[in-house]
Amino acid sequence: MIISRRVFLSGAGAALFAATPGVADAVMTPPELLEAVRRGDVLLVDVRRPDEWRATGIAEGAVPIDLRRSDFIEAVVAARTSDTMPVVVICARGVRSRRMTRRLTRAGVVPIIDVPEGMMGSSAGPGWIRRGLPVTNWSG
Repeated sequence: MIISRRVFLSGAGAALFAATPGVADAVMTPPELLEAVRRGDVLLVDVRRPDEWRATGIAEGAVPIDLRRSDFIEAVVAARTSDTMPVVVICARGVRSRRMTRRLTRAGVVPIIDVPEGMMGSSAGPGWIRRGLPVTNWSG
């Protein structure tokens, strides 16, 4: 099931999205995501490695959680402010984020939204950095 970003961001789709178990096909573009993060509507999780965070910074408002952590699922759950808060997953180019949205969904962590453009861009679009969106330096 895919819910339009316009419906989700307007708030009209948030209840439907939150009430739909297993939704893992929702996607957002980086500009839409930035707005949602600034409003506090979503938890943005950057699943890249620490060397990638150090090289590019992390998206404004993102929580860096390395997908290789043995407690990855638990760390994502702990970062949420509520069980219904949508978790948005971003990586470099959308490959790892898609894989992690599936893993989180299988673990029952829903709703989940993917950012297929990633930080660096992909066939889905230019990505967070090339769009000139704000980043926060990460030094560990």
